[in-house]
Amino acid sequence: MSSLATAHAPEQIVRDLIADACVERACRFFTEHAAEITEEHIGICAIPAPPFGEAARAEYLAARFRQCGLTETEVDEEGNCVALRRGRALHPLVVVSAHLDTVFPAGTNFTVRRDGAHLRAPGIADDGCGLVALVAILRALEAHKIETNGSLLFVGTVGEEGEGNLRGVRHLLTAGRWAREVDAFLSLDGPGVERITNTALGSRRYRVRFAGTGGHSWGDFGAANPVHALGRTIARLAAYPAPTSPRTTFNVGRITGGTGVNVIAQEATMDVDLRSESAAELQRLDAFFRRAARESAADENAARRTDTPPLELDIKLIGDRPGGTTSPDAPLVQLALAATRACDFEPHLDCSSTDSNIAIAQGLPAITIGAGGQSGNSHTLDEWYDPRGRDIGLRRALLLLLGAVGLANQA
Repeated sequence: MSSLATAHAPEQIVRDLIADACVERACRFFTEHAAEITEEHIGICAIPAPPFGEAARAEYLAARFRQCGLTETEVDEEGNCVALRRGRALHPLVVVSAHLDTVFPAGTNFTVRRDGAHLRAPGIADDGCGLVALVAILRALEAHKIETNGSLLFVGTVGEEGEGNLRGVRHLLTAGRWAREVDAFLSLDGPGVERITNTALGSRRYRVRFAGTGGHSWGDFGAANPVHALGRTIARLAAYPAPTSPRTTFNVGRITGGTGVNVIAQEATMDVDLRSESAAELQRLDAFFRRAARESAADENAARRTDTPPLELDIKLIGDRPGGTTSPDAPLVQLALAATRACDFEPHLDCSSTDSNIAIAQGLPAITIGAGGQSGNSHTLDEWYDPRGRDIGLRRALLLLLGAVGLANQA
């Protein structure tokens, strides 16, 4: 990245940007148009975007990008909304992204309710505030005719949540039109100003299914019971000595099975999430869990009546997110630190699972930051977002992006 390889220190780059009259006016745009940005935020979040059902939001975002003057805009093969804002040169090409999807299923009521200063709706912060940030940043750049040396690729990604398994960003960076052109990656995900996620939290997710013949709870007692095998597996997993450093977690997030209180189930399933800051520890936890499922099936089969068939076990990987780190010394991280301090906030580096996981795994400098404001009750139907302070988060993001691609009128 030529602009990030400059001899200027990140703090000086940010100071020069703040001193630029056009940049300062663009930063004021976020305060002057705060009410409009909030109204658009409400409109975006009212468009349903369940897992694998993000098309309506993608089309809305593409239309807004075109209205802002980006002619190279498309919804790609995977469903991502992708729009190029060309600078004087294509490179450095920096992605600025937010994810279109929510964790909530089809049929969820996404209507936004006002509760004092709070906006309440499923996905209002994760990642509604990131999506409207893309539009607001683009509007500020266009309103004040800011020309850049490098180029910005605005992207609304699909499949960031849950079983989406980062499918949108995977496609963007491995098979999409711009896959071999991207020089750096920035994701806007959730609220806040202090956070800079430079470490990708690795995770593996499984759907485990036990299947048997089923039967009557009295007359067929002794037949191998899928629910009992599921319980044995959960008990084994719950006893795993997960270390606190490196932080390692596990969760059984969903279980299904059975048809009645007096029925031996024919099948039982569960979805399991395994995470760790350490790739080696994640591998150990993963091996332990798969062994626990096999041993639980074996124990249940050993205890069954001999005239009944054994349980079948199927372990299906439904999510695999690579871990990794963008070095704190990387120019992109240093720029983010400088931009945060310039906004009078003390930054902190952290670890999380976001679209940046894939970029980091591809060897790209990548981080995820908040888009300003505050939120709570994430991933619940009572999720809320407070837009007060949003302008500061947007100002930070703008300074970071301009520092990465360079102003055309600055050396």
